[in-house]
Amino acid sequence: MSRLGRATIALYNSYDPTKFREAHRRALARAGPLALAFDLNLATFGFPFPAELQTPQEIADWVATTTSIGEHGGFLQELTEKGRFQTFPYPNRGFPPQLGEAILTTRKPADGRKIDIDEVVALLRSGRSVLVIFGLGPKGAPREVFEMCRRHMDITPGGFSLETCTAMGAVAGVIAHKLRG
Repeated sequence: MSRLGRATIALYNSYDPTKFREAHRRALARAGPLALAFDLNLATFGFPFPAELQTPQEIADWVATTTSIGEHGGFLQELTEKGRFQTFPYPNRGFPPQLGEAILTTRKPADGRKIDIDEVVALLRSGRSVLVIFGLGPKGAPREVFEMCRRHMDITPGGFSLETCTAMGAVAGVIAHKLRG
């Protein structure tokens, strides 16, 4: 039996890059339990964490003091202790290749870049990893992220706009269900 690839939830900051917002904290607190429950990793890109927070563990510990979501941040802490939460600056020309093929979640996949969930699961079953990117902000991912990602995925059956945390839950749940099925 071949070894499965790893799926990573990636949160891309589309808000003001200089100000850490409540939305950042809530998305982290919600993504941690999803990643832990469905055996995914978690990564952030371009998050303006407070300067005194230098490591993923410091970030997870801080989030835990500020939320009741996810067992008061305990699930994010547990994910981090397992080495499955990472932070990155904004990517320049592409996402870190060690995280797998970058797949942007969007309700409007570009022609020629569409990938469906069954193809994503096939990549994972073949041992390849995937980085499933969610734009965190009122307009989702910016144009440069659309261009950086060779693959775009709509988790809905027809271009429905989902709130970020709803989309994360849908993607995580469907991937886990299809991998087990």
